[in-house]
Amino acid sequence: MSSAPAEIVHIVGARPNFIKAAPVTAALADLGIRQSVVHTGQHYDDRMSAVFFRELGLPRPDVDLGVGSGSHAEQTAALLVGLEREFTERRPRTVAVYGDVNSTLAAALVAAKLHIPVAHIEAGLRSFDMTMPEEVNRRVTDQLSDLCFTTSPEAVGHLAAEGVDVGRVHFVGNPMIDTLLANLGRFDVAALTERLELPDDYVAATLHRPANVDDPATVAALVARLHEVADAVDVVMPVHPRGRAAFDAAGLGDHPRVRLLDPLGYVDFVTLVRGSLAVITDSGGVQEESTILSVPCLTLRPNTERPITITHGTNRLVTDSELPGLIGKVLAGEPFGDRHDSTPPLWDGHAGGRIAAILAGEPAQ
Repeated sequence: MSSAPAEIVHIVGARPNFIKAAPVTAALADLGIRQSVVHTGQHYDDRMSAVFFRELGLPRPDVDLGVGSGSHAEQTAALLVGLEREFTERRPRTVAVYGDVNSTLAAALVAAKLHIPVAHIEAGLRSFDMTMPEEVNRRVTDQLSDLCFTTSPEAVGHLAAEGVDVGRVHFVGNPMIDTLLANLGRFDVAALTERLELPDDYVAATLHRPANVDDPATVAALVARLHEVADAVDVVMPVHPRGRAAFDAAGLGDHPRVRLLDPLGYVDFVTLVRGSLAVITDSGGVQEESTILSVPCLTLRPNTERPITITHGTNRLVTDSELPGLIGKVLAGEPFGDRHDSTPPLWDGHAGGRIAAILAGEPAQ
């Protein structure tokens, strides 16, 4: 009796992974490819994890490793042990990893040492800031990957500059945008505004990166600037668990026009961004989503691994001291940048299908 064909195993661990994996798993299912989902549990509560599976139609995880939080070393060590066990038992034909979180790096490392091919979805992004753990993760993952699926042309150039064989690189577009476009009809701003009792005009904010939330002095300065913004327009901010204590200690919610929310599911969060006058963020994914939604994005970072969002005129890197003035310009209706009418190349809702065709060994459409 012949054994069942080897499967493709998808490794997801944090909310951005779920959004990117959904169109890929759906397209592979349409091709009849055997696959499974291993959830590492890096994001583990309902609001940061399970809600995404429900909303995006992802297959329920076949395994949940439940690694939870901890230092980078503790979390990565637990991931290495758990994933080695899973891959040894399953012997997948390919391990698909997404983005740049610790789960991504650990899965690529384990698979490479077990001689299992690795496919990296969202390869080649570079901030060139090695103080960011995500930059370390994405650089190492790309070197270990047999297939590098890129979302933008400059990512192809970064991989070439690092010596990655061109035969391993495929420019396929952005699966995160597949998910956004597939759900566009669900982003009902009026319904969300009524349900959450939001003002008609507001700025959305989401901040969680260590550079913005780990140092109390930095948080205090940022809160002061957000309060200045709130003097002019309401600020609505779903608070990531990672930064909750710091923002509470700094009194972010003390301003009467700052509305702090618990983390939102995918549909509610993108709806919040869609209805905003502008978004203040340090998230890579939000930079991309706001580009498609044509919402001005102020990215509170000195760099970005997604420069295509800047060249398309929807995103701008800013310091906290610039926030009040730039929001004032948005409120005055002044041009935010040189907007492109077109979307970035291949951000057309079909990236998942292109990735699946290559993973399945079929010609891409």
